[in-house]
Amino acid sequence: MKANILIAEDDSSIRLGLIATLESENYDVTSANDGAQALQLFSQKKYDLIILDVMMPHKSGYDVCREIRASNASVPVLFLTAKGEEIDKVVGLKIGADDYMSKPFGIHELLARIEALLRRSRINQENNNANSVDVLPPTFQFGDAIVDRKKFTVTLDDKVNPLSARELKLVEIFVKHPNEVLTRDQLLNAAWGIEYYGTTRTLDQHIVQLRKKIEAQPNAPKNILTVHGIGYRYIS
Repeated sequence: MKANILIAEDDSSIRLGLIATLESENYDVTSANDGAQALQLFSQKKYDLIILDVMMPHKSGYDVCREIRASNASVPVLFLTAKGEEIDKVVGLKIGADDYMSKPFGIHELLARIEALLRRSRINQENNNANSVDVLPPTFQFGDAIVDRKKFTVTLDDKVNPLSARELKLVEIFVKHPNEVLTRDQLLNAAWGIEYYGTTRTLDQHIVQLRKKIEAQPNAPKNILTVHGIGYRYIS
């Protein structure tokens, strides 16, 4: 999927050169020749990155950045400036810019900066999405069982079983990813941490014990299914 980039630059030769370069790199580019037009375009469409010249007619890049940040704290902003003084760079970063480049600049470095900003933005968005489903209620249903996160217990057919901290973590991971195939490495990283160097056999043993507590027929599970050669899937 193409990233949408808005360029605001009043120098037509620089603006047209940026458009041609970015479109050749498979970006979807929209351009403005002054700050006021940039804000109008920003209000009409969602962008993945904003490139702002500092000195523009009607509204400066600083003004545009301030107004963008008033409504959107996450879209990456890259300043282009002909000024090399440190104070100008500091001002840009303080009002919400993510990066800056001084003119004249090299195209290869600019492309690298853009890729880095977009990559960081995607990671932040993925983390935010993960956090948005991170909060689970104190009790919730897991298949036919009821899990109590505060008591570390699971109840199935009126029988209450204790859950270890690791078992509870696995349950929470499955519940946040219903019907998804999760690899053994994904589960190990999420439940044990990326610094864990144990074998996947440890995970398999925990799954066996967990099934005994949440499945009516642990030897014929219907909720935590094995995906051979890959990992497990929770059927909600």
